Amino acid sequence: MTEPAKLLLVDDEPGIRESVQAYLEDSGEFQVTVASNAIAGLEYLQKNLPDLIISDIMMPQVDGYQFLEKLRQDPRCKSLPVIFLTARGMTSDRITGYQSGCDAYLSKPFDPEELEAIIKNLLERRQNTLDSGSESAKLQEIVQEIKELKEQIGQSPHLITTPSPLKIELTPREQSVLDLVAQGLMNKEIASRLETSVRNVEKYVSRLFSKTGTNSRTELVRFALKHGLTN
Repeated sequence: MTEPAKLLLVDDEPGIRESVQAYLEDSGEFQVTVASNAIAGLEYLQKNLPDLIISDIMMPQVDGYQFLEKLRQDPRCKSLPVIFLTARGMTSDRITGYQSGCDAYLSKPFDPEELEAIIKNLLERRQNTLDSGSESAKLQEIVQEIKELKEQIGQSPHLITTPSPLKIELTPREQSVLDLVAQGLMNKEIASRLETSVRNVEKYVSRLFSKTGTNSRTELVRFALKHGLTN
């Protein structure tokens, strides 16, 4: 079961805090922590990191713009999605909000369904960004490992002259996938190169694991290089 997304709601109006918290938590998809002002919100953020923040703008002592400015100074919160809720709906106010670094701007009174839709959209977008960054880092790691493997094999000629006791027959498409894996490409890139689906690429990679008795892309590339299955 997927854990509910953690939200922080900062608003000095008790009615807004209670109604928004109740509506969002009713779906079971969100866990909402409330703060009655920006200072309380900042104190909460010192020890906790939510997935998204919803904040009013017109608040005493520290308004939403100042809250967001302080928020963005924290490296942990630079990319944290922020939605502004406010009774001020003028275009100039919206521009100020976006210039301050908010991700969405919703004027009061608002439809809670619209707020929920915005939240889900921002969370999905953030997750895609995180996944992309993780995949990119993983790709760089694999490329580096492959480079080191090729250097090691190049420095040890006996590794590539040892005949393979196994006779492995690959289909043309499996060979193509293997060659691209050896170049450090991830499944999405391979699918694009071969004009096929990611699911098909996953099947081919799985077959290659089975045929070579390997369990990871690095092991697969090491095996392929050692036995002359790819250049």
